[in-house]
Amino acid sequence: MPEPFKNLLNAEVVHAAATHLARAGGRRFDKAAFERAALDGLDGLEMKARAMQIADALELVLPADFDTAATWIEAALAPPVAVLGVAGHGSSPAGLAGWVGWPLGEYVARRGLGAPERALRCLHALTQRFSAEFAIRPFIATHPDMVWPTLEVWTRDPSDHVRRLVSEGSRPRLPWGMQLKHLVADPTPTLPLLRALQDDPSDYVRRSVANHLNDIAKDHPGLVAQWLAEHLPEAGNARRALLRHASRTLIKAGDAAVLKAWGLGRALAGNATLELAPRRIALGDAVELTVNLSSTARRPQRLVLDYAVHHIKANGGSSAKVFKGWTLELAAGQQCRLVRRHKVQAITTRRYFSGRHRIELLVNGRSLAESDFDLSVPT
Repeated sequence: MPEPFKNLLNAEVVHAAATHLARAGGRRFDKAAFERAALDGLDGLEMKARAMQIADALELVLPADFDTAATWIEAALAPPVAVLGVAGHGSSPAGLAGWVGWPLGEYVARRGLGAPERALRCLHALTQRFSAEFAIRPFIATHPDMVWPTLEVWTRDPSDHVRRLVSEGSRPRLPWGMQLKHLVADPTPTLPLLRALQDDPSDYVRRSVANHLNDIAKDHPGLVAQWLAEHLPEAGNARRALLRHASRTLIKAGDAAVLKAWGLGRALAGNATLELAPRRIALGDAVELTVNLSSTARRPQRLVLDYAVHHIKANGGSSAKVFKGWTLELAAGQQCRLVRRHKVQAITTRRYFSGRHRIELLVNGRSLAESDFDLSVPT
């Protein structure tokens, strides 16, 4: 069984932070007080609560003068890490890196708002050892006149981590991060930054741009459709991959303008059926989807097939969740059979209820067939 995600912030991380901050601050850093506060009941906390408790401990022991505290943090850091994704980064004898960056960034976000220029320099260093995407968001909300020009400069930074922070830190709906409501309402301040980064040489950076555009699509689909109209024609392979990932929510939703941009706007010329087996399952089992397509067209058809599962809610109604299916080219007159297993298992983000669940087949965004199955959930 894999190690719980929350254990990435553990006693070993706290001890490493204490060691390297003591190296930076000398006798002025109360190592024992920091460890005592950070470790108190830590094992019983979930991931975010652990990060916040360690940040609380940092507030308790670091100097009241933010410039001094930021200097200690920077001196405690390891050399910048390679782009491997943050989960694999850990501290070393050379200094701090990895998940300890979350509470360090939280400290900067709490105590650095009164000294934003100095705080941004610290976040520039921190993000090269983990990611400062959570920590920079309060500065975007509170000091936009300073942050936007800084982010524009950072689009040309030599570090992939810093360039990624420009996009990831300013995402309107960043998971786990504070929502930037003013950017949810009007994302236009970020568009010049995304334009500068969408052809970045690093896939790490481009993927963040795609996710940022997908965030925007949830509230402003027309803006993303316009972006596609401007940036998709004559795009190279890397940009096309980015834009395809950015379009995923709107393609699933059957947005006409986005489907048309990808050459997927036409309805299926032919027939589609959907069969489910078995028709009765228990929570934890899988239902098998069988899709049969037949073309009546004289030319090949580009098709995107997704399926929506209409889950029963507590009040007896239902809510739909769209899942990725298949992307294919159906030849003229061709018949095609597609099979997919869909497992219905307990997850933290959804509560299941017994009853009849409907599955709807979506072809190029249009509902063409449906079927249902009965789900039994233990009480």
